[in-house]
Amino acid sequence: MNSRQERILKAIVEVFLKSANPVGSRYLFEEYNFDVSPATIRNDMASLEEEGLIYQPHTSAGRIPTGIAYRNFVNALAVNKGVVHQAQVDIQKAYKERQLKKLKEKLYDLVAILAEVTNSISFTTVPGKKRVFYIGISRVMLEPEFTSSPETTSRVVEILENELYELLEELNIDDEVTVSIGKENILPAMHSCSLIATRYNNADYEGVMGILGPTRMNYAYNIAALKQIVRML
Repeated sequence: MNSRQERILKAIVEVFLKSANPVGSRYLFEEYNFDVSPATIRNDMASLEEEGLIYQPHTSAGRIPTGIAYRNFVNALAVNKGVVHQAQVDIQKAYKERQLKKLKEKLYDLVAILAEVTNSISFTTVPGKKRVFYIGISRVMLEPEFTSSPETTSRVVEILENELYELLEELNIDDEVTVSIGKENILPAMHSCSLIATRYNNADYEGVMGILGPTRMNYAYNIAALKQIVRML
């Protein structure tokens, strides 16, 4: 196998690895600079086939590499800093995406638990997105404060869906538990509510988690429950 045939074989392996399609002499002539005619490339491919390095899967098809060709290709691989760097970048990206997905799943589970034990609306900001996930609204809306005022109920739901993220940003919530009671809340529509919130941290991500319910709530229990849930992160 001469040097040109080595280059042709390398090209066939590289193209097949990317495309999974048989490689023809015309393609090699058009895409690679071998400085020879398609006929010469075909002759070289015929020689490579005789050596058991490539084969034709069916009539009129191009050639694909054999196991021997793959072995030669791997043995000739040199350390490529660009490839090493790309692998590191891809793995780090995939790892972060997987960790973020797992964190979101855990947040959703913990917020659901918090809503269940406090009988309140529980919420969390979602890492990587400027939005708030909340659950438990059906429980709170059965409370007298809300059943007696459908307008208040409607406005609170609107805040949850459209304004809660910005509201939490304005409150500058830190690692300590923040409690806003009734008229201490910024928005008039929430003056019948109390909001308990704190910041969570998990690896490279942080956000806000909390509870929203009528001012007539079990503050001591809800604060303790929120702290415990955040610790579980």
